[in-house]
Amino acid sequence: MTRLRRTTLVIVVAVCATAVLAACAPGPGRVPDACPQRWEGEGVGGWVPAAVDMDGADESLVPGAPVRALICAYPGVNTDPGGEALGGSRTLTDQAAAMARDLAYLPATAGEPSMACTDMGGPVTNYLVRFAYADGSALWVGSAEEVNSCVTTTNGTVRTRSYVGKALTAAYREGTWRVPRPDDPCRGGGDRRGQQDAMVPGDPEWVLVCLDGGEKWPPRREHGAAAARELAAALDDLDAVPSGYGCQGGGPEADFRAYRLVFGYAEGPHAGVRVDYGCTPGVGNGMLQAEVNDGVRRLLARLTPGEEAP
Repeated sequence: MTRLRRTTLVIVVAVCATAVLAACAPGPGRVPDACPQRWEGEGVGGWVPAAVDMDGADESLVPGAPVRALICAYPGVNTDPGGEALGGSRTLTDQAAAMARDLAYLPATAGEPSMACTDMGGPVTNYLVRFAYADGSALWVGSAEEVNSCVTTTNGTVRTRSYVGKALTAAYREGTWRVPRPDDPCRGGGDRRGQQDAMVPGDPEWVLVCLDGGEKWPPRREHGAAAARELAAALDDLDAVPSGYGCQGGGPEADFRAYRLVFGYAEGPHAGVRVDYGCTPGVGNGMLQAEVNDGVRRLLARLTPGEEAP
């Protein structure tokens, strides 16, 4: 009996070594469990070793609740991106869920997001993050920290231009995931899932209307759910198109006021919209643009802080 078991074991090992049957080899689409030794992308961010067919990966960067995140860093310079060697790695466990949640909240699209970039030369660190799940599945997310903040972040299926480079660097260096927040809420907010499809997605609980005149602390006024949803509905009714990340100055009127609108929710990040009367198209959320109309003007006149409102 002992002899028979040994013979069977030798046969199985020989079959796996020579024929590489599916039962012996990693399954199709399996994500490697170690950092690639080289960044094989040709640019800044925007590359993963392989896209994985996972439920939800075509809607958000990181679906579900991963239990571990392996961060792989590839330092280089943005004047000659691509082909950087692995510079180091770090594994996060207790931070992985928060990291995945924040990335999943970013607006993502299956298309290639356009972006307006400055062209300052400087350092770049490309990152790959391998998110591992309790059931043994995994997926990669590719991104970067770059001096111009001009980065595509992708899981190989959907992409976003929302910038998370500083947070990735902090997580890699310190082992702690945190998304930087501006000192003044009028200067932040604006990267929320759904903004690729609607100027203001979902049902906001409040809105902060900031009059952007270049001041360090611009005038602002906060309004509750009723005003927030009325303004959101008016902005969503505009004929929006994918953003070109720019506008032409000299609007059709002498009113050159600009507003920063920050919409808050019961959960998750804010959604931000800029309205600029002196530019066309004058409404944008970072993913979409539209022309401002009289309905939006009337609402902003009522909600504008201080005596600056008409």
